[in-house]
Amino acid sequence: MSGHSKWATIKHKKGAADAKRAKVFAKIARQLEVAARDGGGDPASNATLRTFVLKAKAAQMNNDLIDRAIKRGTGQTDGGNYETIMYEGYAPGGVGLLIEVLTDNRNRTSADVRNIFSKLGGSMAEPGAVGWQFSRKGVIMATGAEDDVMMAALEAGAEDVAADGEGFRITCNPSDVYDVRDALETAGVTVVSAESTMVSSTVIEVTDPEDARKVLRIVDALEDNDDVQDVFGNFDISDELMEAVG
Repeated sequence: MSGHSKWATIKHKKGAADAKRAKVFAKIARQLEVAARDGGGDPASNATLRTFVLKAKAAQMNNDLIDRAIKRGTGQTDGGNYETIMYEGYAPGGVGLLIEVLTDNRNRTSADVRNIFSKLGGSMAEPGAVGWQFSRKGVIMATGAEDDVMMAALEAGAEDVAADGEGFRITCNPSDVYDVRDALETAGVTVVSAESTMVSSTVIEVTDPEDARKVLRIVDALEDNDDVQDVFGNFDISDELMEAVG
């Protein structure tokens, strides 16, 4: 998968989501609510909702929390009035970032995101300046025998399988990510992570330790914001540099 972003690998190395489970649950609940509001509360007929239900279960979110979020979205209980916005920006070293938010106050969130960039050495970008190079894909990180991974992934409809460190990075249509994950697990392959994410057609290799620290600081600060649902980047940082700056 040369030429594509390794953001899924970076996110796995950072491990930020696992360290903040309560915040992760709150963000997924908001995604469930909006998906149910826009397409109805039945995952069988609402593909977006089904994807977020599977994401919630993968994060070990219990059924009660999932059901409550869906009921807020369908109007059975009171919920928020959220809108989806995608902000774009640059981190040091020319790294491009996409910031996906769900907010009930556009002015507050815009100011928060802008402040994070300005305080930590980045800058906001005009719409389209960064986003043109990204497309949504399913990305699965897995470990196992190469033949087993290749066969199970490709038979399940994956688009590509590439070596990534000690494992493999599998890409597929975002709507197929959990089906491919299940096929890999059935074949005895260990799935480390599976998600629908934004993948860049270009990669910026960050080799300067100070730039790496600044990039990761900006990403961490953005992810810590309650309105930010996800942050996507077009950069790669080596394992050795990640350890050095971590």
